[in-house]
Amino acid sequence: MFALVRLSLACACAATFCVFPARGEQLSFAQVERGRYLAAAGDCEACHTAPGGKPFAGGRAIPTPFGTIYSANITPDRTTGIGAWSDDQFYRALHQGISADGSYLYPAFPYPWYTKVTREDADALEAFLSSLDPVANSPPPNQLAWPLNERVVMKGWNELFFHEGTFKPDDQKSPEWNRGAYLVEGLGHCGACHTPTNVLGASEKQSALRGGKLQDWYAPNLTADVRSGLGNWSVDDIVAFLKTGRNSRTVAYGPMSEVITFSTSKLKDDDLKAIATYLKDVPSGAGEHKDDQTQPDSKVLTVGKALYVDNCSGCHQAEGQGVPAMFPRLQGDSAVQDRDPTIIVRLILNGAHAATTDARPTQVSMPAFKWKLSDQQIADLATYIRNAWGNSAPPVSASKVGDVRHSTAADSAQERGETR
Repeated sequence: MFALVRLSLACACAATFCVFPARGEQLSFAQVERGRYLAAAGDCEACHTAPGGKPFAGGRAIPTPFGTIYSANITPDRTTGIGAWSDDQFYRALHQGISADGSYLYPAFPYPWYTKVTREDADALEAFLSSLDPVANSPPPNQLAWPLNERVVMKGWNELFFHEGTFKPDDQKSPEWNRGAYLVEGLGHCGACHTPTNVLGASEKQSALRGGKLQDWYAPNLTADVRSGLGNWSVDDIVAFLKTGRNSRTVAYGPMSEVITFSTSKLKDDDLKAIATYLKDVPSGAGEHKDDQTQPDSKVLTVGKALYVDNCSGCHQAEGQGVPAMFPRLQGDSAVQDRDPTIIVRLILNGAHAATTDARPTQVSMPAFKWKLSDQQIADLATYIRNAWGNSAPPVSASKVGDVRHSTAADSAQERGETR
């Protein structure tokens, strides 16, 4: 996440040590800058900034299957933020998921991943947050049903699903691989979105990075699976996507566009290459597509093709080849062929805006078709795209489209304050 740190004139002149009165301690300028970079790697600003709010001041609504959690204020305000926290308390929050007052944090704050962060990096991250302007802001109370509104229940959840421990390098792997593993499994917390979860919201470790549901989106498979993962992507493809939000294969939409804008686009190329190197080594699951044998009806494909020609071919081209770095290629696209069709259904229904980065500042938008196409038409269109030009994926039902239409409409209404 990218944030502007307002340093005092004295700090800028000294260029070595700065005094931040909120904490009353001297902080190394280099440590603050390192922490700024780590905050970007951890995507801290996006989650801890409410729409229209001050950066890092909290209050952003985070929908979960169990209710809505509001992110905390992590500015150095001593009353509503973390300005009164000690170094040890901050590290304990990252490492153990326990707040300064001893209460248990919810894993919407991704401490199951942050536990891997080294003490040195945790201290640098805290140094950066301590350098921010304090903002007095108390986020709204969480909206969780009993007994989940009692934080003590997280003690039992932790005993079942949380494994505390700093990242340990694999001596059999290269330094680059280990750096990528540290970023992906730690601050980057990629598995928080890209791993399926059980009924209690815990990641299914045996299916790490094979895709997961997220706020009515689907975070795609990041393993080496050839059809629905990154098996056909090169290291350079991954680096370009994380740096710019686009590559010759696809364009970032949805929650990933925000991750790229605020986080990965700010990382050094060496770190992006390390991430790509690690991801390319994550094996796909055995029998990944064993349940994908259902063949779509030929009539559905005929209708879907006609809908594609009329509504999609102008941008994505007749054979689904798209326009590099502008309109995603649908032919051979991994997300298009995923076992879960949520992404393609949602994009056809509601459209989306692509990520904007310093390298690609012009925003590309996908128009919405929910006003024009019925559930059955969108199902036929999606089924065709998932099975044309050599693609292969299960057909999409009208009921699936209806579910996505309903859930995303409810989300939009809540965002506008029409429902609670």
